[in-house]
Amino acid sequence: MARSRSSASRWRYVNPAYYLKRPKRLALLLILFVCATLVVWDRQTLVREHEEEVSKLNDEVTRLQSMLEEIKAAKSGAGKVNVIGKVSDASRNSDVLDDPIDIQRREKVKDAMIHAWSSYEKYAWGHDELQPQSKNGVDSFGGLGATLIDALDTLYIMGLDEQFQRAREWVAESLDFNKNYDASVFETTIRVVGGLLSAYDLSGDKVFLEKAKDIADRLLPAWDTPSGIPYNIINLAHGNPHNPGWTGGDSILADSGTEQLEFIALSQRTGDPKYQHKVENVILELNKTFPSDGLLPIYINPHRGTRSYSTITFGAMGDSFYEYLLKVWIQGNKTTAVKHYREMWETSMKGLLSLVRRTTPSSFAYLCEKIGNSLIDKMDELACFAPGMLALGSSGYAPDEAERFLSLAEELAWTCYNFYQSTPTKLAGENYFFNSGQDMSVGTSWNILRPETVESLFYLWRLTGNKTYQEWGWNIFQAFEKNSRIETGYVGLKDVSTGIKDNMMQSFFLAETLKYLYLLFSPSSVISLDEWVFNTEAHPIKIIPRKEGRFHDN
Repeated sequence: MARSRSSASRWRYVNPAYYLKRPKRLALLLILFVCATLVVWDRQTLVREHEEEVSKLNDEVTRLQSMLEEIKAAKSGAGKVNVIGKVSDASRNSDVLDDPIDIQRREKVKDAMIHAWSSYEKYAWGHDELQPQSKNGVDSFGGLGATLIDALDTLYIMGLDEQFQRAREWVAESLDFNKNYDASVFETTIRVVGGLLSAYDLSGDKVFLEKAKDIADRLLPAWDTPSGIPYNIINLAHGNPHNPGWTGGDSILADSGTEQLEFIALSQRTGDPKYQHKVENVILELNKTFPSDGLLPIYINPHRGTRSYSTITFGAMGDSFYEYLLKVWIQGNKTTAVKHYREMWETSMKGLLSLVRRTTPSSFAYLCEKIGNSLIDKMDELACFAPGMLALGSSGYAPDEAERFLSLAEELAWTCYNFYQSTPTKLAGENYFFNSGQDMSVGTSWNILRPETVESLFYLWRLTGNKTYQEWGWNIFQAFEKNSRIETGYVGLKDVSTGIKDNMMQSFFLAETLKYLYLLFSPSSVISLDEWVFNTEAHPIKIIPRKEGRFHDN
């Protein structure tokens, strides 16, 4: 009987009536039930998350194994080493995996591009440039949608497909060049013609080629001068060319000698030789009286084709003339048809060597400017494209000369990087002066988001594999993020010492600065230097085999 009573006593705990008469015990039971449920649910969640992580890791292992097999297969056809002993752009890509740090940094740059583009799209859609602080668009180039066209290839390369398609629709439906506007032939060529051609080469969409042809046809009358040296300004609607009044009627060297890549490419893609004829005649004319040091002043008379007494510089108004001598040679597959471009460039590089000076006490190498026989110890940030140019052209020399020019490129890049590092904001001023006993001092103190130093770091990293150049580029990017990023886009600085902001997001920030930063952290197969050549606005143009005797080859 005792056992029977004990058993009945235990079963009373499962009787609901027992707890209804005892509320405190009911509450305790509910609390215990809830706690147990939470514990079980939490364990199940952890198990699921663990299974997901294991699955992701397995997928990553599989992907890496696959990549390893591809690399092993590719090694049997490993790329050649160039004349200065560095692995070529294409071959190095087959031997190096995508670095996780590079991936992370590339995504940060991509985020910057999304922020810049979204701000433009929201506040300045269809206008040339965004003024972020006042949240409005301005038409700095006649209302041609300069930022939109400049950014097309950057969007495409970064895989921002939705943004690219929206921009493509605007080009197809709204882009109109019939503007009663006096446009810069140079700026319109490098930004608009170059941007459209690059978008066409990347996407294959013929709407871009048709628009490029339209605007190029409107620019062509600028070359109708006695010498063939073009006027630098033309009305897009009426075709009336002229030069700016402040040049005294002369044409500007860089403005007249920086259309070759774009117009040659346009002739190749349309089969119409007229574009190539116009721009190649400029080089032939200048080559007739090319000086022994290859250095031309920034003003050229368009009637006689003669040089005017003016500054010689690798900075503003001179820079890209020298750049295009090298790049047309690359675009032309380095054949005899473009041999004279390389010869002119090498002559100019002898002249460049005569402008190299070094500071005290730190021995920073820099490029002087020259007027007559007088040297000026001043260097523009714009001239910081030169290290990249020298590195790119060095492989065309014999080994000793190649090493000499690559070494100079690295020295100049170090100077340009210190243009940034020497200021409180870590952003470079527009130009620098060099005085005895003083390494460098800022001249014009604004920063307008220029790309030239980053451009050179990109080339040096691609051509040497030295990751130091990536670190320098990352530091510059972080300085832009800290000082130039605001809620409505990116702005320049009125003064790199104080950090006071301006109210302009330059179109080349999206076209060049962010693109070169993105490519600095991308595999070398992304826009390989073996297959593409960049115009001076960083628009990659596909290298197409150039047949001897075609069009105006010489």
